[in-house]
Amino acid sequence: MTEPPADSGAIAARLVTVRARIGIAARAAGRAPEAVTLVAVGKGHGGETMAAALRAGQRVFGENRVQEAVAKWPGLRVEWPGLELHLIGPLQGNKAREAVALFDVIETVDRPKLAAALAGEMARAGRRPSCLIQVNTGEEPQKAGVAPADAPALIELARALNLPLKGLMCIPPAGQPPAPHFALLGQIAGRHGLDWLSMGMSGDFETAIRLGATHVRVGSAIFGER
Repeated sequence: MTEPPADSGAIAARLVTVRARIGIAARAAGRAPEAVTLVAVGKGHGGETMAAALRAGQRVFGENRVQEAVAKWPGLRVEWPGLELHLIGPLQGNKAREAVALFDVIETVDRPKLAAALAGEMARAGRRPSCLIQVNTGEEPQKAGVAPADAPALIELARALNLPLKGLMCIPPAGQPPAPHFALLGQIAGRHGLDWLSMGMSGDFETAIRLGATHVRVGSAIFGER
């Protein structure tokens, strides 16, 4: 299916609005707006839409699926070599090679076997994307992420494997207040000296910023529904 033409003006305007909201939320929390990185989530949107965001000055993007990213981003990197690409969806171990080759940040390390696969691939390829551990703060059986009680062991393993571990990521359960989940993620990170907190999406990123988010993952508020 051919991608419909991107509405560059609408995307640029939404980016301005989202950045302004980030700034207001950060200042209200006594934080500098530049302490929060906007990760524009491109799931379900094609390369032309991403190019419109790039032309509007956005440089950090997130993708849920390795294969979708492989089809979309290599060409865009040629034109915009300074962009930063985050994997924010579940990663299968057999996709570790592709993930290490393409992404600059892998936010969804959630089990020992995957941590080992990524460490081995980084050693082989000589490329070391930053890593975050995904914590299943709601302990939902259908959702990826390590249980909060098991997070310390995975953090220690990632460090023992010499993964470039920067922080934690979470996706709170739908229909629940997100603040307790964001607070829990911050507590775990603080206990282990981790600085990055990837939390908050289009509907709750201001709450996440209030509770210490360093990265917010925003899709529909920028690109519209897909």
